[in-house]
Amino acid sequence: MIVAFLNQKGGVGKTTLALHLAGELTRLGHRVLLIDADPQGSALDWAEQRNREGLPRLFAMVGLARETLHREVPDLASGVEHVVIDGPPRVTALARSAILTAERVLIPVQPSPFDAWASAELLRLLDEARGWRPGLSARFLLNRCIARTRLLRDARRELAGVVPPAMAASVGQRVVFARCIRSGRLAFESEPGSTAAREIAALAAELLETGP
Repeated sequence: MIVAFLNQKGGVGKTTLALHLAGELTRLGHRVLLIDADPQGSALDWAEQRNREGLPRLFAMVGLARETLHREVPDLASGVEHVVIDGPPRVTALARSAILTAERVLIPVQPSPFDAWASAELLRLLDEARGWRPGLSARFLLNRCIARTRLLRDARRELAGVVPPAMAASVGQRVVFARCIRSGRLAFESEPGSTAAREIAALAAELLETGP
């Protein structure tokens, strides 16, 4: 499975989600490669902090913020079961390359109608890509949600009628995620019984159940 986190709107939590999904798949016993395709290199910064803390490497990681991503990933992915791509914050040639690489594209959005509307350019690219990659799948993923709020309920209702549909799993606005990015850890390591860890586990489980 090759999963890319993409959205032309920055600040939606792509890096946090990519790192935690890669970590959860590893925790389940899968061999995982995370590709930092964001020129900002935030995932690589997290890995460097983890190294400074003396923590063991959880999964393979490489920085590859290049427009040739789709041509290089097949060789890089040999020997792993899953590839997770932390995509760039804008729709560029690099984002197009990530789409050509991925089997699943997850579009993180915050529970706001504006966030879904702001993804229009990315959705257009996905429609174009399906012309030669009919198996390409895309889903919205509600992220940074505040539980039991009207905004979250309204966002779920809005996304219920859109294409692509939303994942059943969603991820909340959790302090533990911010701490993890700073410390080089993941939620299942620092707070294994937390709601944050359970939400990431639910996201990984849904992806594995629905393939490819």
